Amino acid sequence: MSEIRENLRYTTDHEWAEKLSQPKKVKVGITDFAQNSLGDVTFVELPEAGKSVKKGEVIGSVESVKAVSDIFAPLTGKILSVNEALNDDPSPLNTAPFEGGWLIEMEIENEEEWNQLLSAQAYEQHAQ
Repeated sequence: MSEIRENLRYTTDHEWAEKLSQPKKVKVGITDFAQNSLGDVTFVELPEAGKSVKKGEVIGSVESVKAVSDIFAPLTGKILSVNEALNDDPSPLNTAPFEGGWLIEMEIENEEEWNQLLSAQAYEQHAQ
């Protein structure tokens, strides 16, 4: 069974989002379910910091030994920073998808979109 954390919100595309201490600031990554499905991640393509994105827009990709999968913006907003360390070593996506494997930090525009993300319980049902 994949790890699903109660304090996070999720998308049906297997991204997670975590509210940070600063208002409207969110950290985003791929779920444990996604990294298990992909297998060993070999490459990650991340967006540029400063880019404005819309919810559902493709913002990058994750390449593994099995497949290439798009990464979708879970919320509308501006990308504040990206996890540059993944460019040299994408393995944290497999070993620590909620810690060192985070992808981006963003400032969200619409708080209502946060409420539309899946709870841990709803994501667990979706990921089965």
